[in-house]
Amino acid sequence: MTDSADSPSFRLAYVPGVTPAKWVRIWEERLPDVPLTLLQVTPGEAADVLRDGGADAGLVRLPVDRTVFSAIPLYTETTVVVVPKDHLLTAADEVTLDDLADEVVLHPLDDVLGWERLPGEPAFERPATTADAIELVAANIGVLVVPQSLARLHHRRDLTYRTVVDAPRSGVVLAWPEEATTDLVEDFIGIVRGRTVNSSRGRAQQQTQPKSEKKREPRRTAAGRTTGGAARGRTGGPRSGGAKGAGARRGTGKPRRRS
Repeated sequence: MTDSADSPSFRLAYVPGVTPAKWVRIWEERLPDVPLTLLQVTPGEAADVLRDGGADAGLVRLPVDRTVFSAIPLYTETTVVVVPKDHLLTAADEVTLDDLADEVVLHPLDDVLGWERLPGEPAFERPATTADAIELVAANIGVLVVPQSLARLHHRRDLTYRTVVDAPRSGVVLAWPEEATTDLVEDFIGIVRGRTVNSSRGRAQQQTQPKSEKKREPRRTAAGRTTGGAARGRTGGPRSGGAKGAGARRGTGKPRRRS
């Protein structure tokens, strides 16, 4: 969020599993005078934080309210099932939802996959968080289906995961309030879209543009004529060439006798 014109700053919210490090590094290289503050929020908090001005933009999971927020899709995650390392499902590299039919599938309250119908057998109660569900998996209470980044975030040595090929998948987007598209938001959009410094529509390009236009202006002489190759071409060449041509025309008479 921009505190003032003299001391700008940028706040970026992000949800668990999303790694903004590469974009933050590019920001620091391009805008070293504008501090970027990271704010981790839960998926349920993200919309309110952006709407209330707690952050300028956010790396969040779909869905987002497109009547309020603008959003740029970034990527869609692979979905995996987290199981103990000695579980039967580890015998295959990939599994399907049908393979989970006889499993107790945990469904935490902060689930981000938006199931229409949860596979497997329901647990006795829903864990409050994904972290709580991971603990239950480690205790052999059930299995957990999550985006791959969350399985990595909650990695444990006694657990592993396998890809679920036909499960819902989670999309990650850059979102911000549509009515608050500031210059700094435009700068960050350019970074996540992979624009170079020269192709960016940010403030850096706008500051250098007048200089580029000045270089392209043709130079003018004191008499107001434009200099350049085309102008020289209209003069008929240098004067020395014209004098040489005149001498050649005068040489059409008889040669003078030598004394």
